[in-house]
Amino acid sequence: MGMKMKLSCHESLLCALVADSPMTDRALAAERLRRELGDLRAFELAEKNQVAPHMAHALAEAGEHAELPGRWREAHERTHKRISAYMAEMDEVASRLSEAGIRMVALKNAGIARGIYDCPGCCPMGDLDVLVEKSDFRRAHGVMLGAGYNFEFRSPLEEAELEAAEAGGGAEYWKMLADGEKLWFELQWRPVAGRWIRPDQEPTAEELMARSVPIEGTAARLLSPEDNLLQVSLHTAKHTYVRAPGFRLHTDVDRIVRRRPIDWDLFLSRAEKLQVKTAVYFSLLIPRLILGAPVPDEALERLKPSPWKRELVMRWIARAGLFNPDERKFGRAGFVLFTSLMYDDFGGFWRGIFPDPEWMRERYGFKKRWLLPYYHARRVVNLAARRVGT
Repeated sequence: MGMKMKLSCHESLLCALVADSPMTDRALAAERLRRELGDLRAFELAEKNQVAPHMAHALAEAGEHAELPGRWREAHERTHKRISAYMAEMDEVASRLSEAGIRMVALKNAGIARGIYDCPGCCPMGDLDVLVEKSDFRRAHGVMLGAGYNFEFRSPLEEAELEAAEAGGGAEYWKMLADGEKLWFELQWRPVAGRWIRPDQEPTAEELMARSVPIEGTAARLLSPEDNLLQVSLHTAKHTYVRAPGFRLHTDVDRIVRRRPIDWDLFLSRAEKLQVKTAVYFSLLIPRLILGAPVPDEALERLKPSPWKRELVMRWIARAGLFNPDERKFGRAGFVLFTSLMYDDFGGFWRGIFPDPEWMRERYGFKKRWLLPYYHARRVVNLAARRVGT
């Protein structure tokens, strides 16, 4: 495709040790990074980029487990224990929902950890995201409360009101687990629900559920391979490719395309139908460039935006940086401008800012048509004011 990303030697090694390539390749990369930096500096770099468990696993596979300082083993074992507890809790919720006649799909890293990837210690995540159909949302809310969860949004800008949560696409809950871990659980009926992703640019929960597949050993389900790839691609775009967890975000695409057979024509037709070609293009291109993800040339060719947009977005991503995810990546104006580039055309951008009146009335809960300009203005302020610290 002629596109490249300039990485330092150590950044390239970080990418190589998290790519879903043969373990011998990952182990060699981890050994080399540790040898060149020294153990402590290598650990600090891996921790800073949130991949210490991945590097610990690779080093252990290289036969160095007995010689590794305890910090490496602890990083992997701590994550393995935490994510295993998350998966057990998700299975419990899925079982309760199933008993109530509600199907549940595990989204993003939760689905990958439960149904695709084989090491919980290498699937760090901050919360669980699951999908239910909109018609089941209120009953699912009751199941969550019955399972001991507290209904509360993490953002101080969001109020824990069921009507607002239902209109917005989902709700957040938390629960203290037996080991003292605070688990955040997101119950969604919109699969992405990004502020800059129009509702009509997402497949409905109902069609996703109809195409979902069972996961052995749990009542939780997994999106079909094409839906799963599309959903994580949109999620990556929602994070503007560089925000936390940084370059590790791109392992989702890498793991799906390596471990699941993708019907690329079907996948591409869905991306085109939803008018998300631009956003998905960069979500596929970056893991191919940095992780060697086997994304076909033909797929990228069919999705690619205009040359000026490709060049501008890639330069912006390079300047913001895929690494060091805790650093500030965007100012307010920069975030708005960057996300505006994700639309396939100006018409899509305009509809993203000013959705159709019916959606606006449902989202903001007003009935008088003359109030529409006020709520459009409120939406513009909301879109521009959020993500200030990213």
